[in-house]
Amino acid sequence: MQTPVDGPEETPADRHAYPSHWEADVVLRDGGTARIRPIAPADADRLVSFFEQVSDESKYYRFFAPYPRLSAKDVHRFTHHDYVDRVGLAATVGGEFIATVRYDRIDAQGRPASSRPAGGSSAPVPVPDEAEVAFLVQDAHQGRGVASALLEHIAAVARERGIRRFAAEVLPANTKMVKVFTDAGYQQKRSFEDGVVRLELDLEPTDRSVAVQRAREQRAEARSVQRLLAPGSVAVIGVGRAEDSVGRTVLRNLLRAGFTGRLYAVNRAFPDAALAEGVEGVPAHRSVRDVPGDVDLAVVTVPAEHVPEAVAACGEHGVQGLVVLSAGYAESGPEGRDRQRALVRQARSYGMRLIGPNAFGVINTSADVRLNASLAPELAAPGRIGLFTQSGAIGIALLSRLHRRGSGLTGISTFVSAGNRADVSGNDVLQYWYDDPDTDVALMYLESIGNPRKFTRLARRTAAAKPLVVVQGARHSGIAPTGHAGAATRLPHATVSALLRQAGVIRVDTVTELVDAGLLLAGQPLPAGPRVAILGNSESLGLLTYDACVAEGLRPLPPRDLTTAATPEDFRAALGAALAADTCDAAVVTVIPSLGESSRRGQGETLATALRAAAASCPGKPVAVVHVELGGLAEALSAAASTKPHAPGARPADPPPATPPEAAAPPPHARIPAYPAPERAVRALAEVVTYARWRQDIADPGKVPEYDDIDEQGAAALIAALLARSGDPHGLTLGPDDAQDLLGRYGITVRPALPAPDADAAADAARRLGYPVALKTTAPHLRHRPDLGGVRLDLADEDQLRRAYRELTQALGRPAELRPVVQAMVARGVDTVVRAGHDAAAGAVLSFGLAGAASELLGDTAHRLIPVTDRDARTLVRSIRTAPLLFGWRGSAPVDATALEELLQRVSRLVDDHPEVVTVSLEPVVVAQEGLSVLSGTVRLAPPPARDDLGPRTLPAY
Repeated sequence: MQTPVDGPEETPADRHAYPSHWEADVVLRDGGTARIRPIAPADADRLVSFFEQVSDESKYYRFFAPYPRLSAKDVHRFTHHDYVDRVGLAATVGGEFIATVRYDRIDAQGRPASSRPAGGSSAPVPVPDEAEVAFLVQDAHQGRGVASALLEHIAAVARERGIRRFAAEVLPANTKMVKVFTDAGYQQKRSFEDGVVRLELDLEPTDRSVAVQRAREQRAEARSVQRLLAPGSVAVIGVGRAEDSVGRTVLRNLLRAGFTGRLYAVNRAFPDAALAEGVEGVPAHRSVRDVPGDVDLAVVTVPAEHVPEAVAACGEHGVQGLVVLSAGYAESGPEGRDRQRALVRQARSYGMRLIGPNAFGVINTSADVRLNASLAPELAAPGRIGLFTQSGAIGIALLSRLHRRGSGLTGISTFVSAGNRADVSGNDVLQYWYDDPDTDVALMYLESIGNPRKFTRLARRTAAAKPLVVVQGARHSGIAPTGHAGAATRLPHATVSALLRQAGVIRVDTVTELVDAGLLLAGQPLPAGPRVAILGNSESLGLLTYDACVAEGLRPLPPRDLTTAATPEDFRAALGAALAADTCDAAVVTVIPSLGESSRRGQGETLATALRAAAASCPGKPVAVVHVELGGLAEALSAAASTKPHAPGARPADPPPATPPEAAAPPPHARIPAYPAPERAVRALAEVVTYARWRQDIADPGKVPEYDDIDEQGAAALIAALLARSGDPHGLTLGPDDAQDLLGRYGITVRPALPAPDADAAADAARRLGYPVALKTTAPHLRHRPDLGGVRLDLADEDQLRRAYRELTQALGRPAELRPVVQAMVARGVDTVVRAGHDAAAGAVLSFGLAGAASELLGDTAHRLIPVTDRDARTLVRSIRTAPLLFGWRGSAPVDATALEELLQRVSRLVDDHPEVVTVSLEPVVVAQEGLSVLSGTVRLAPPPARDDLGPRTLPAY
């Protein structure tokens, strides 16, 4: 029902408090931002102003009749909501409305839910689960994806309030709004009646609706980064008089790089002469407001106390994005952190995205842009590597090392030093790199991961198209950088590395390894396997390379010694033969210089030509060179060769990689990386081999199975009720009955354990369960201590049970301390542990191991990222070192691995479907020859995090 309907007087908006958790910042289709929030009574003037700016045609489409203005009653109706049956959301830019959406709950007859009669029958009246929804978007902002973003958020709000369906009536001529609904991906019904298109949307997320949402997210966030990296005009704010001032340095760097767009220098203290003559040959202004044309990007270098004034001027002038180099924010303490939050809030209020503060800057080497809006004195060499760092110092080091090591091998496509990453983060840059045709390899230095679940999702998708190499700082100290503090991980570094590798990330430990791997990936194809040919003119260097290969898990072939008398032609022939062999997947060439200065002169260039020729003869296999003090070899090897290009990381026999269709042809891969030590070359090659295997595996990643007996909606209702009953914002650990109830809704049966506060209660429990039974303590200090005798098994009758109870309490303490329980005996098998939970650095994780010393003392526990596929479950069970005990070790009977894999997948589904489930622990799980028994289950719930990557699109909160 589109037109306002006179009904009962609106109830005050005090039925529910203002739902601040519905507030969110979103990136729109064009890369700009908007804030989505509930409409409140104080918004009356904003609503009237917004309505006045909407065209008569858009009003007609909304109300099905001429509606030139809102009456006072309309304004009251549209700004007063109960936030349950009537909800209105607004998208705002600069504090002003640019779009609104409203739903009204309706009953089966289509009447507003608020008009339902009160009193009457004492029978409970079911709450309607359908609502009418309608949008109104300001004409100037149509086509930006505002309505699509509002639909995602209003649907999430509706689901939270128990609404399962939306109904909308749209005029056939309103094709844009029809498209918003039909393209959303929800299951829907469409009908045409009385000249109106009626749409009914089922709000339960579907695979298609999630895919649509994430595709829109990728396009919008990529576009928002592109606007920062490829501006048509740049204003540097804070260009001081001093030659060494930050602002003047950035301006000179932009000029020196040959920026192809328009440049402006801004300083509120410029004298009239500067305004007339310009600065460094660039037009000068006292404020961005005075710039006569558009400004796409502003680089802010003024002191922190003057930044708000500069940001306001940028917002009012319509600047699209900011790079804030100014320091004095979260890295400086609590006051700075408050200043940083205010900066992000201010920038987003104007629809601008922000890199920084405390950033080093951004670089784009594209010939069409040539942007060096950073403190790097020279524009980096153009190339195919994308580089992201949170640290300016590390950014300087990486640029320097790539410049020294590259020397023509490769350069960078784009560089982002995000500083405190208050807004734009590594996730945003991954979105941009994913379909950037100029980037083949992504390198990232991270000190914290703000949204780990989203990061692993984006990393997996990016790595399927192009390699992603990551080094993480502050991984052992537990001290997060003050500028962008994140929660510390509870998992060991090796475990986090393994989890990220499951997402396709090439995880390295040092900046040196980051560059080493990046150069190999940028210059060479992926290997088909781990078999490595080793050849060179030094037997000792070849043996060291062989040992390094064995240590890294590669399969080296016996080294071939060409002797120190080998000529470049000997190298060419040997390398060509090695690469042509079916037993070789990659090659490492070791080189030491020949004796005599005269023989060394020009040797590097000649040898490089020979090695490139051999590599070109078999272009599907990677080659790395280890050289010892051979002047000019690394530079000569890195020189580009004119060879036919092929996709990065692909072999000729491979199917095309999952690269976006827009990607352009990559550069030649006949640039051979050189390393000063065999360990470094082999370590880089080993990482690339692991990544290549992952690329092969994702062709068949498995699937997340569906189970008919899972009651997802019932579990959601139970979780909501338990959290509401608790009222604790930090969550609660469920009691045994509630835990069994919740787990049971996912087909996970926990064997009952009946309390036994005394011997008579124990006997009564045993009679109810049936003999034989087990008697065990549940006191925390006795868990996992079988050596103390806290568990008595196979008690066949009441006499044995009472005797065991007496011995237990005499040996270990009073029943109140021991908390004894009685449980029916189950078929014997192998005791295992299944756990799942959320980790700060890795996201949702499923863990598995054997119970007892194997997992606790030896750390023999395997982990997988959630959601877990059937293939993941099979791999998880078999990846622990003690797995042979499950599969018939030394003649023992193998256990039911199929049942165990199903249990793992059910636990994964529970945690994946409900972010409120923060931990699940099933211990022990006794896996028998047929079936399994879960003897104990613990579940902890907590309100879902603000950024769980499962809800509607939203930027991280500030």
